[in-house]
Amino acid sequence: MDSSFLYEVDPTHCEDTYYIDLDVYNVPSMGCAYILDGDRPAVIETGVGKRYERILEALDEIGIEYEDVEVIAPTHVHLDHAGGAGFLARECPNATVMTYERGARHLVDPSQLVAGTKQAVGERWKFYVEPVPIDEDRVSGLEDGDVIDLGDRNLEVHHAPGHAKHQAVYYDRRSDAVFAGDAAGIYVPELDRVQPTTPPTQFDLEGALADIDLLRDLDPDMLLYTHFGPRADVDRALSEYEELLKEWVDEIREKRAELEDDEAVIEYFPQRTDVVDLWGEENAVSEIRMNVRGVLGYLDRQ
Repeated sequence: MDSSFLYEVDPTHCEDTYYIDLDVYNVPSMGCAYILDGDRPAVIETGVGKRYERILEALDEIGIEYEDVEVIAPTHVHLDHAGGAGFLARECPNATVMTYERGARHLVDPSQLVAGTKQAVGERWKFYVEPVPIDEDRVSGLEDGDVIDLGDRNLEVHHAPGHAKHQAVYYDRRSDAVFAGDAAGIYVPELDRVQPTTPPTQFDLEGALADIDLLRDLDPDMLLYTHFGPRADVDRALSEYEELLKEWVDEIREKRAELEDDEAVIEYFPQRTDVVDLWGEENAVSEIRMNVRGVLGYLDRQ
């Protein structure tokens, strides 16, 4: 079995925790899912639906039977996080699929989510697959303050709506680690820095900054990014992202005033990126365009 995409999180921080590189958008180190091996095994995040088989192969490698998986929990229902949930639920018949309550209905009927994703990601839709709907009786909506009971550990649910109103982060108090979704940005391990993630239609700067404060208040030893992987220097990570978000929004606001043409603004910022060599030109340009659109929408609402 090829397990080159399976990694163990440093067990001195997070015992029995693994992550799987899903090559989201055909880019290594762009998106991952996590597996918690314990009394009630869980999968956190599921990718875009392509390569969900890697999660199954990782379960095999770790020694978890599919029937024993009890929880599948995307942090939110954007399809780079929840696109594989239906495929996994089909293979793991005893699992309950959990996500923040505002997004839960989209796992049962993903049609609106698919339409919105196609509009947001444009040509990158080719890297997705149509999600599999999940039976309503297998979906559980989470609320702020809920606890996901995994037997030998619990995941505390904290609503984090700055990136999307249907996002929550999960705090594993036993490991003192947070599954951060997109609340702490995109971590690029090759560059050891963060990139903004500010997509349409729900990005909110004040909400995103409040989410950073939430993560600070939890004060974990480690952030477990979906994009991408574990990071232990939490204070620096959160400070970097706080400053980056403020600067990113200010730059787009100023460029909009200068150019007075939103399409020109959208085309301006991809020319300044330095992640093309890592992500490929198509993916880097599409990602930045999408994030600029999200900030322009936020500025419109102001």
